[in-house]
Amino acid sequence: MASAAVRLAAQGLGATGATCTARQLVFDVRDFGAVADGQTDNSKAFERAWAKACAAPGRAAVVVPAAGGGGGGGGGYLLHPVVFRGPCKGFVEVRVAGVVRAPAGLDAFRGYHEWINFAGIDGLLVTGGGTFDGRGASSWHLNDCPWKPDCVPPPSSIKLGSVRNATITGVTSLDSKFFHVTIVGSHDVEVSHVSIRAPRDSPNTDGVHIQGSTGVRITDTAVATGDDCVSVGPGSADVTVSGMSCGPGHGISVGSLGRSPGEADVRRLRVSNCTIAGTANGVRIKTWRGGQWSSAAAAVSGLVFEDIVMRRERRPSVVRISDVKFRNIRGVSATQVAVKLSCSAASPCRGVELRDIDLRYVRRGVATVSRCANVAGGVAGGTLVPPPCI
Repeated sequence: MASAAVRLAAQGLGATGATCTARQLVFDVRDFGAVADGQTDNSKAFERAWAKACAAPGRAAVVVPAAGGGGGGGGGYLLHPVVFRGPCKGFVEVRVAGVVRAPAGLDAFRGYHEWINFAGIDGLLVTGGGTFDGRGASSWHLNDCPWKPDCVPPPSSIKLGSVRNATITGVTSLDSKFFHVTIVGSHDVEVSHVSIRAPRDSPNTDGVHIQGSTGVRITDTAVATGDDCVSVGPGSADVTVSGMSCGPGHGISVGSLGRSPGEADVRRLRVSNCTIAGTANGVRIKTWRGGQWSSAAAAVSGLVFEDIVMRRERRPSVVRISDVKFRNIRGVSATQVAVKLSCSAASPCRGVELRDIDLRYVRRGVATVSRCANVAGGVAGGTLVPPPCI
């Protein structure tokens, strides 16, 4: 081979063919008509590139370049729902360097449960440093699943379904409409060095959801969303979560379990060396109430949670409060703590005056109290019930 990359159009791979490196056939989605203008639906171009890569023996790559350098405008590659289906003849890499964007809203997803679905593949790598932008903000208000058990869930961003020997690494999943990554019926899957982000109030934006899968490893990944960083569902076994930064969100969860009869067991989960900060929960096992016990009921066993650091992520206020006077206040307090001065550790209150305060607890015979935090100096005088804390 005279050069590191040679076009193979003359060798039966078509006019929009591949680039051959020393060990890999490379299929650039732009050669199949993809345009990074943020407006053109590139699903057919991506599917054609996938079909070529999937049919190639050995190792092949579908490449999604960054915008620019002849790749079109800066709006990213608009991609309607796609299924990248196997089995393939060899190992396939999907190398995303640019930004791939989902359609806004939900209209384009009628009949689809996922945005990008990798199905029936043995040997897959998703990498490249790029971003999968689910544009969830355009549809979160349409999601009724938080209060409607029989809802129709919005589409997840990326699904690995019946996949083996797969890795997702070095990419970002942003603002999914529902779950970011779902791993279902799959085996030997690794998610590593991935950034998963959505606002803390975005509904059902789980980072990674695992169900009916074995041998799943999630390592050195940062998840900050509005729901579970990782959720482990029925039928999962031999799952490892390590080196994760989790939060905000709902923490790391097993479940929910027990909602449907005949659910498979969850066995051998290990969560270790993780930092959980600013979440509603830490690590937990979620089960549905009710149901009737039987020998066929789902079981959970062999779970280990170790070496986990939990942090309360509340930043103190930096607003400066000073020269505040409370005078001639009297009556009945609904709580025993009738006077509470809770100031910021970063910027304590100064120059507070309490004078002629007479507050009695609604429950007779119980004295009211006052509590102060981070009050740096103040004066008190006159009638003072409860006794002052400054």
